[in-house]
Amino acid sequence: MGSLNQHPFAVEAFFEKSLVLAYAVKPEELKPLIPSFLEPDLFDDQWGFVAAAMVDTRSLRPKGFPKILGRNFTLMGYRVFVRYRSRDGRRLRGLYILGSETNRGSMQLLGNVFTQYRYQTVGVEWTSSETTEEVTSANGLQVKAKRTSTDSPLPVYSPFANWKEARRFAGPMPFTFSHWPGSSEVVIVEGVRTDWKPLPMEVEEHSVPFFDPMNFSEMKLANAFLVERVPYFWRKGRTEKLAEK
Repeated sequence: MGSLNQHPFAVEAFFEKSLVLAYAVKPEELKPLIPSFLEPDLFDDQWGFVAAAMVDTRSLRPKGFPKILGRNFTLMGYRVFVRYRSRDGRRLRGLYILGSETNRGSMQLLGNVFTQYRYQTVGVEWTSSETTEEVTSANGLQVKAKRTSTDSPLPVYSPFANWKEARRFAGPMPFTFSHWPGSSEVVIVEGVRTDWKPLPMEVEEHSVPFFDPMNFSEMKLANAFLVERVPYFWRKGRTEKLAEK
């Protein structure tokens, strides 16, 4: 595994907004998508989760650099909620990235140099109003959601009983894990957030073609949350030798 794509420095950014849709799927159908040292993060021992995250990012730059050197872009990230048992015995909750899309070719280039998140460039349009967020991409992604409250019902087939339960699988998770096939190391990146107050969203339309080839037997919209105008940073990645089985 090369040293550059192991997140060699801390990164900071400002999230103008982040809209995340989580879907419940059968855990056994997630296992082929993630490395063997990870396991799906389960709810009620019945459901695992994938998510589509759309993020309007401002001033992304190495931590400590002036904002003027940062870059603005839109990101779509496709993730699995996972758990990892570290060598010291801790069970860490986090995400495994299946793929990423961005509207900037420069972000694809640099993202694929410094991370293992599989960036591709795609045209994106994001439209906001006082009540509604709508995101479409040239790859067929189409999401329309409006602000709601915790008094409103969850998506009709959600496995969660209430929005408090749903918040556990909303992201961002504390850690992100990556790994090259054949490597004996895992790269662990820790995210740090402040003032993170997710707002429940009622989803009116959702089409996420990225997940279509995975042919999940069941895929239920479980929740949707929006956060707005929050700072965020990722610590420098650290590597850990995988425990021998």
